Amino acid sequence: MKGGFWTARHLVAVVLSLALGLFLADAVISAVDDSFILVFNVHFLAGLRGIVGFFTVVIGLLIYALMGITPMIPKRKFILVALFSPLAALLALPFWIYLSGRMQIVMWAISVFQVFCAVAILGMVQDGFKFLMPLVSEERLNPRGFSWLNLIGFVLANAVVLLPAVAAYLFFCATLAVGHFSEGFVALHPGGLTVQVRKYVRSDGKTVRLYPMAHVADRNFYSTISQSFPTNSIVLMEGVTDREHLLTNHISYKRMAATLGLSEQQKEFKPRGKIVRADVDIEQFAPSTINFLNLVMLVQSRGVNDETIPKLMQFSTPHFEERLFDDLLGKFHRIFQNIKIINDGSPHSLDCHKCLKQEHEITGHNDLVLCRNSR
Repeated sequence: MKGGFWTARHLVAVVLSLALGLFLADAVISAVDDSFILVFNVHFLAGLRGIVGFFTVVIGLLIYALMGITPMIPKRKFILVALFSPLAALLALPFWIYLSGRMQIVMWAISVFQVFCAVAILGMVQDGFKFLMPLVSEERLNPRGFSWLNLIGFVLANAVVLLPAVAAYLFFCATLAVGHFSEGFVALHPGGLTVQVRKYVRSDGKTVRLYPMAHVADRNFYSTISQSFPTNSIVLMEGVTDREHLLTNHISYKRMAATLGLSEQQKEFKPRGKIVRADVDIEQFAPSTINFLNLVMLVQSRGVNDETIPKLMQFSTPHFEERLFDDLLGKFHRIFQNIKIINDGSPHSLDCHKCLKQEHEITGHNDLVLCRNSR
């Protein structure tokens, strides 16, 4: 029993030494790589950084698990070695949202801080910067090999404190991202999503109301919105037509609506006033976009199964994302610029808002509307 205990101490010391060495190497490589990227826009260490970083994360998570099993590991000294990468990723989320154009500076700062932490931890475990081998000796470990109190406390701390805190933080970041990237059109709350109906008033007194909507929602939502329109209003309805029958699967949200217990916009939304069509025909889309829409509608109609999964995995087209966003957003935006009036589709609301601001020099007024399509 005693011999097994000392063997375990030796293994723990070896794992900690390896983890600290990888943590220090990852810090130095990341700092050098980020410095070259920031100054010269050169990524010559990307491959090595990825490999070292991967193993650093893996062994860090192993150490974190060992902290719950054995109290031998000095937690205060090695908690950053174990969780630095996940904590850094969480910390970087708000910067990704608000400072995406300056993320390289943020990444460089994180890498430099990691170097500082690695050197400081090395100094603590060796009583100075001696760089002795092994990096962590058995004498630096705590004497006890196992403790039920340590294990139970570790499990409770993760289940009751850490996991709920991470979940709450991620939700908070999600609310920031939704509000920021939609410029306030959409807000995320614990109870669902709220969207803004915006009223634009032109200098000649004419008004335009922008109603962000989705393809499925509660029936009462569509009914309430439909009745809110004046009888003399002009409603611009954007959509997609298929005159040449290029879609092999008809665009339908019936399956989604049934799954969520909601209603389809096409069936329930019947606004009062004059309806003006502002459609884009499938023929105007790039071939890659048409193929993608056919694939999406196939999955929508038949679900994820042994027929659709291989097709999803095989779908690959160079520069596909750029063509897709230009077809689904850019072409609609150009239509709105030409006809000087607004649509009623949520994905295009931000583009339409900018178009109205630029074309009409309109000042905005906001009202809140609950969109109950988040279930």
